[in-house]
Amino acid sequence: MGSLANGEERSGLPVPNPCLSFWQQTTRSFPYLNVNENEQVPSRSKYVIIGSGISGALTSFELISAGVSGEDIVILEAREAASGASSRNAGHVRPDAFRGFQVYQRVHGKDQALKIIANERTVFHKVDEFVKQHGVDCDFNPTTTFDVCLTREFADFNAQSFKEFQEAGGDVSHVKFYEGDEAKQKTRIAQAVTAYEWPAGSSHPAKLAQWLLSRAIEKGAKLFTHCPATSITAATVADGGPSWDITTARGVVQAASVIHCTNAFAPHLLPQLSSFVTPNRAQAHAFVPPPSLTGSNILKNTMSLRHSLKHFYSVAPRRPDGIIILGASRDNPKISKAALDSRLLSSDTEFNDEVRDDSIAHWSKCFPECDASKLRHGEGLIHTWTGIIGMTPDSVPFIGAVPGSPGQWVCAGFNGHGMARIFTCAPGVTKLVLGGSWTDTGLPECFELTEERLAKLSKGVSGSVF
Repeated sequence: MGSLANGEERSGLPVPNPCLSFWQQTTRSFPYLNVNENEQVPSRSKYVIIGSGISGALTSFELISAGVSGEDIVILEAREAASGASSRNAGHVRPDAFRGFQVYQRVHGKDQALKIIANERTVFHKVDEFVKQHGVDCDFNPTTTFDVCLTREFADFNAQSFKEFQEAGGDVSHVKFYEGDEAKQKTRIAQAVTAYEWPAGSSHPAKLAQWLLSRAIEKGAKLFTHCPATSITAATVADGGPSWDITTARGVVQAASVIHCTNAFAPHLLPQLSSFVTPNRAQAHAFVPPPSLTGSNILKNTMSLRHSLKHFYSVAPRRPDGIIILGASRDNPKISKAALDSRLLSSDTEFNDEVRDDSIAHWSKCFPECDASKLRHGEGLIHTWTGIIGMTPDSVPFIGAVPGSPGQWVCAGFNGHGMARIFTCAPGVTKLVLGGSWTDTGLPECFELTEERLAKLSKGVSGSVF
C-alpha cells in the first residue's frame, strides 16, 4: 500500500473513495451522514461554511448560539458528513503542557510561546465543560496523560523544555514528574526513563462532530454532503457589499461570508496558502488488549511514547469498550523512505503496511503481553486507517480574515493537533465573522492569518513541533 488508488492524482480536493476509520465504522447510523447528497444548493445564503468536521460544525454551532438564524447557514462537505481528519484522528484531546515551548519560543518569541501552550490547556477545559454542559454523548474521558521519555536524549530535551517554560513564567503546577523506577511503575512501561503527567482526555471525535452538526441542522442550517466546492469568485451585488459565488458540484451559491474549515485542503480554494498548508497523511490503529489490560487493569491514562521530538507513538485507551487507539508519528528513523514518503500523499484511501507493523511491534515491545503470539482470537489489531492533516511551517494554525478577500475567513492548518485547538479557534473565527476584534478571540496573535505572517513564512522562517 502507500500509493494513490486507481491512479488518482492530487487534485486538491479530498479523494472520493476514502477508507473508513474506527470512528466512522461505529457511527454508520448517523441520520445526516449523506444528507442532501442529491439536492441542488440554494442560490444564496448569508453564511457558507466549507467543511463539516469539528471546525466547521462548531463554527455553525457558535454562529447560531450568537444569534444567527440557522436558516442563514449552508455547510458544504465534499464527502459524507465529518469525513475528514475530525473522524480520522486518534481520539486524543491532549494539550501540550510545556514540550513545544523551545520551538515555539524560537519561532514566535517567548510571549507567544507561553500563549500557545496556555491556549491548549484552555481547550481541554473547554471541551470538558462543553460536553458536560450539553450532555454530548461522545465517549469523552477526562483523565491524565503521560509523556513517556524512552531515551535519555529525549528525557534531556523534555527537561530543558520544562525548565525554559517554567523560567519564562509558564504554569507547571498541574504537571507531575517521575523518573527511574517510579516512572516505570506509574506508566507500566519498563523502558521509561522519565515521565511527565498532566490533565488530558480522549473522545470519539466523529460522535462529537456529528452532535454539533445535528444541533445546527435542527436549528435550520442546511448541510450538503458529497458536494465539494470547486471554486470561489467575486460576485456583483446590488448593494455593492462583498459577495462570493461558490461553485459546487450541484450549483452555485452566493454568500456574503465564506468560512473555510477545510484544514489540509484549504489551498484548493485559497491558493495563496498553497506554500503554507501542506497535506500529510497520518495513520492510526485500533487494538483489542489482552486480559492484563482489561477490566480493572485497563490503562486509565493516555500516553505519548517518545524516542525524540518527532519520533513517538500515541496511546488513547477508550473507557467505554477498552479498545486502545494507537497513533504513529510522521517521522520515524525505523521505517523506510518509501513509507515516510507515503505520508506526503493527500489520499486517505489506503494505509501503509510498514507504518502499521512498526506501530504494533513497538506497542508489543512496551507491553510484551500484546505480542501476537500471546493473543487469543479476537484480541490484537482490529483496524487500521488514515487521515489527512494540515501542516504549517510555524506549527500553528491560520485563523481569521483572508487578506484581500473581504468576507472570506479561514480556520485551518492544525498540524495534527486540532483536538487541542479547535474549541478556541472556531469560536474565535466566529467572533471575527460577526464583527469582533482579534482581542475578542482570546487567541495567540501568532495564529492570525496576515500578509505579514505569510511574508515572513515565505522567507523560510519555520519550526516544527510535530
